[in-house]
Amino acid sequence: MDNKVVLITGGSRGIGRATAIKFAQRGGYCVVINYKSNENEAQKVISEIKKYKCPTLAIKADISKESEIDRLVSTCIDKFGRIDVLINNAGIVYDREFEDIKYEESLEIVKTNMLAPLFLSQKIAPYMIKQGSGCIINISSTSGMYDFNPGTADYAMTKLALQSLTKDLSMKYAPTIRVNAVAPGWVNTDMNADLPIDFVKSETQKYHMGRWAEPEEIADAIIYLASDNATYMTGHVLVLDGGHC
Repeated sequence: MDNKVVLITGGSRGIGRATAIKFAQRGGYCVVINYKSNENEAQKVISEIKKYKCPTLAIKADISKESEIDRLVSTCIDKFGRIDVLINNAGIVYDREFEDIKYEESLEIVKTNMLAPLFLSQKIAPYMIKQGSGCIINISSTSGMYDFNPGTADYAMTKLALQSLTKDLSMKYAPTIRVNAVAPGWVNTDMNADLPIDFVKSETQKYHMGRWAEPEEIADAIIYLASDNATYMTGHVLVLDGGHC
């Protein structure tokens, strides 16, 4: 099998879904998507991927648990024999006031958004080293960089931590494995679909482009970082913020 294998966490919706379909359209990849609970949405993505004659697989796993991370990796390896691209995309957030932040919610966010990418990278890197090449892409955010909301401070902390992890792993695994991050601003995903209209309008005014990004636009950047057009790029955080004011 000549195809490279890409594993995308949180691949059933939003940026993950768009990225999975983009890889399928590009060709030359087997696309593996991970999802936590929504099997119906995951199967919709698989059906879309199959339109492009792309080998694919959906794996249900709660990556906030190490045992589930191990099962996700082993299932992918058992099926395709390799992992060439890891996209740490899965993330969760709770919208509330700072005073209402709950310990268990924050712990769930830390495990999913920060610890899962760390341990997925740790467990997958040996396969990439054995192959002689690999690529890890972490999906960070402008949240905590210059978009601040005390009620989602725990989310922002984890997204900034991914930028630090990107730098550390790029140093650890160079030159065999390239490690980069994408930091989007606001994106039109279902995660953001219920935000108050006035808030959306005020945030949109901060962008030179006068709109929020579409998931497919973030996916294009991810495809670039995974491609042979970015072979000299590692340890970089690519900010996609529509020209934030």
